[in-house]
Amino acid sequence: MMATFFGEVLSVYSRAVDDDEEDQDNTNEEDEQIRKEIEEKREVHIEWGPEVTKAIEYTGSQTLQCSDFILAVGHNAAGLLSAYVLNSASWDAVGHVSLWNERSRGSCRHSSAPLPGEPACVFYRHRDNSSVLICQSACYIAEDQLFQWTEKVFSCLQPRGLSVMVLSDSPVAEYKTPDYLDASPVPFLRSLKTSTYKSQTLCPALEQPNIVTGLPAAVLNHCQVHQIPTVMYQCYSDVIAPDSVTMGTYKSALSSLSKLVKLNSCPSTDVLRKLAKASETQSNLYT
Repeated sequence: MMATFFGEVLSVYSRAVDDDEEDQDNTNEEDEQIRKEIEEKREVHIEWGPEVTKAIEYTGSQTLQCSDFILAVGHNAAGLLSAYVLNSASWDAVGHVSLWNERSRGSCRHSSAPLPGEPACVFYRHRDNSSVLICQSACYIAEDQLFQWTEKVFSCLQPRGLSVMVLSDSPVAEYKTPDYLDASPVPFLRSLKTSTYKSQTLCPALEQPNIVTGLPAAVLNHCQVHQIPTVMYQCYSDVIAPDSVTMGTYKSALSSLSKLVKLNSCPSTDVLRKLAKASETQSNLYT
């Protein structure tokens, strides 16, 4: 608005102001579109095989009947299952989780199974006891994807009668103790459990102020809230790569499931060789 010399008040069109508002609106729309595309790209997807899909659809609750769910997070935890458990013909891959982030770019395809050697989360089920489910998580899951992963996986499992065991790798450099001389020989296990887990743990509890992070923490938190009996065994090791000694540390944790999960007395040398080779490739400075 402006006034003339004769006292009239005239409406003045300010093109600069309108152009600024239009540019701001366009910028907001572009930002919103980019944000939406990023969220869609970082979405977590679960793909089940035909048998599991049929079993889930058959139940009225649209969930899979499962008595024991074993989650292995990290190269040594996952390597133990590959070398001592899954190398037998009794286990079938029945599904996988696909996701994309800055460190897991190879697992963005959710329409097909991951390629051999590709970082992924793969589910296995025992042929003779379909109520036992194993998941190997060998890919990095970003912080903004942890809640998605946990909610989507557990929404497929019947919570009634379910028990969960988490095996997790952790560098010993992150372990805190008031007296270094009293620390256990490396590698060693520490445990955490939910309030509904009543069985005796097979190693000392994780001392304060040590904390659990990543997928193991997300699973423990979910199971605590939903009152699912869960125990986590975290192995502290001074090696990053898959190591037979570190893998063997988890064997005592699986002893409580000996009736459901049988450990091979002689691990697969082929599997151990592949794990070592993959580790050498990943640690190469020039690859």
